[in-house]
Amino acid sequence: MNSGFHFSADARDGNSRRLKIEIKLKSPFIGNSLELKFPRWVPGSYLIREPMQHLTNLNGSIDGKEVKVVRIGVDGIRISNVSNANEVILTYDLLAAEMTCRANHLDATHVHIMPPYTWMLPTKGVDKSRMDLTHNIGLKTPKGWQTATQYPGAEGRWKADGRDELLDGIMESNANKMITWEVMGRTQHLKMWDSGGLEIPTKAIQRFKEAMTLIIEEHYGLFGVPKWQEYWTIFHFTESGRGGLEHMRSQTSMMPRRCLQEGNEDDWRDLVSLFSHEFLHQWNVKQLRPKNFLDYDLQQEVHSDLLWWFEGLTSWLGDIICLRSGVWSEKDWNKDWMRKMKRHHDRNGMLSESLVESSHDAWIHLYRPNSYSREVQISYYLEGEMVIFCLDAELRRRSKGEFGMDDVMVTLFNNHNLDSENPGISHKDIKKALVNTPGGRRLGMMLDELVTAKQAPDIDSACKSLGLEMVVEKEQKGAWLGLNMSNSTNQTKVRTHLTGSPCRDLIHTGDEILAVNGLRVTSCKTLSAAVYDFIDQPVKITLSRQARLQTIEVIPIANPAHRVKISGKGNKIWKAIKASKRSRVLF
Repeated sequence: MNSGFHFSADARDGNSRRLKIEIKLKSPFIGNSLELKFPRWVPGSYLIREPMQHLTNLNGSIDGKEVKVVRIGVDGIRISNVSNANEVILTYDLLAAEMTCRANHLDATHVHIMPPYTWMLPTKGVDKSRMDLTHNIGLKTPKGWQTATQYPGAEGRWKADGRDELLDGIMESNANKMITWEVMGRTQHLKMWDSGGLEIPTKAIQRFKEAMTLIIEEHYGLFGVPKWQEYWTIFHFTESGRGGLEHMRSQTSMMPRRCLQEGNEDDWRDLVSLFSHEFLHQWNVKQLRPKNFLDYDLQQEVHSDLLWWFEGLTSWLGDIICLRSGVWSEKDWNKDWMRKMKRHHDRNGMLSESLVESSHDAWIHLYRPNSYSREVQISYYLEGEMVIFCLDAELRRRSKGEFGMDDVMVTLFNNHNLDSENPGISHKDIKKALVNTPGGRRLGMMLDELVTAKQAPDIDSACKSLGLEMVVEKEQKGAWLGLNMSNSTNQTKVRTHLTGSPCRDLIHTGDEILAVNGLRVTSCKTLSAAVYDFIDQPVKITLSRQARLQTIEVIPIANPAHRVKISGKGNKIWKAIKASKRSRVLF
């Protein structure tokens, strides 16, 4: 009788930084050769990765007898003579030293396991349908550790129903207490770990838990209480790392530990925003997907033109939910919006790339930037959010504040989630949901233009329709070179050019700025001071390029003083956007 497979890991030797992996496959086998391969990408992170680079000490056996294991391609192995075998076992060691939310990490204090980075999957030699069966999962950890995972089962032994559940089931195990509570009948689990072994302050944990509860209630107010009964939040606190990745009924997120320290309100604001963003992906990505993502091909790139929707909408709505919930004040939202607007103006490559193109080319752009990327590429996260904001403002204006892009999202989720009769969406589905929303009847052309045109969206007009205004942050005095610099001890190097830089064709990224008009420059501050009085006047800049000294003449310009700050209290439409929806389910 066909059955699933057994996948296990041993994390008891944390100081080795290597997981000991075992995969057991029982008969029947098809043909004489068995092949297994690592998945090469993880949904939500559009970059081909190579888990095979971390593998050592590869061994195999058939019915207890050691056999030869042959490497094939860049991602797989082959074992021959399996036709009459009862059981094949594959073992290997796997380096787990990459501390990101997208990979494995093991030390003496914890283990974080990303299944696609951990276990090869059979691709030949067994019936393909067996990957849809229930698989056994094992994890051995030091005494006293407790594991957070959405896999059902008991400590050390779990099950996964099919391939996608297996690959999307993160595991975090450490000695820290699991924090568990209920929000509107659904169980929430919070598992934390500090990379330096520092104790996480109890007061900070309580504050974060209370914020999570309010945000979760706000999500439920919009979408309804979900059918899934439990959700796991894993947070790693590090010196400087940041990131997040959504999974089925869980997330792994990473923030600098200062986000939990009193007084670091910018980092606190980022912490709750990150949680809200990844939590929202339960609806927008995990349950609602592009049609060609319904059955993932994890061995090669799978392109979608809709990442602007799946990340841009999530960025916009995730932060609005922070505001609606009361976890963010309006001042918090304004500060975060200003941060985004600065990035929008400084990095805007929308004259060269549309949102559709940015989405499609995520595999070669977003995770592989260079120092000139911002000139010709855009972020489907940031610019996608700007487009959703413009659509939301216009839909709200036409519906007198009654309907917005959150309603469009709910419609798409209800009509096209994985359990619906018509799962998965295309651009046409988004357009249909928009034009069928009250107030959206004639917005189809606006949607098409915003995502296909190579131009920046009209943020100023969108703000005005909400009774808000974009203004400059503060008076910008002095000359401007438009350079993004990096500082080290007595060394100032050019990282990137800002939009409109008068130095673009004269100074290269990587150049070290040494002097201005013969005056030594040792920091960004001294550079700004040296050119301050030379608006529209030539200055001589001495630089080092590939260790060769040279002097060039540059004419600094006045600071462009972009409008990045929100001004005004807003009108009834803005009040409708930020109004809480928790009352739908709380009362």
